Amino acid sequence: MNTTALWRPTGPEELELVRESGWRAWPPRLPDQPIFYPVLNEEYAVKIAREWNVPHSGVGYVTRFHVETGFLRRYPVQQAGGRTILELWVPAEGAGRVQRAHRRRDRSGARVPVMD
Repeated sequence: MNTTALWRPTGPEELELVRESGWRAWPPRLPDQPIFYPVLNEEYAVKIAREWNVPHSGVGYVTRFHVETGFLRRYPVQQAGGRTILELWVPAEGAGRVQRAHRRRDRSGARVPVMD
């Protein structure tokens, strides 16, 4: 079975909820977060963590997880900017299906340093 690596930038609060789940689930989306959007490359995830999570929370993390490639075909890749700014837009109600399709999780989030 083929899998695809996805990355997700996150702050410390969300990362703690993922840890509490045994690295098995992302927390439910908040009402103002209608989309779960994992990204398709680490560089873009680091950019988001650095530009959004670090200013918002003082620290940002990048997590990586693997999902069945065939399952991901239902969510077209979205180009959210330049040619490497690629995301999957999963409606909040579909995030649980992505979690059930996980095949391998990397247990640690890489800390994104604050850059001056």
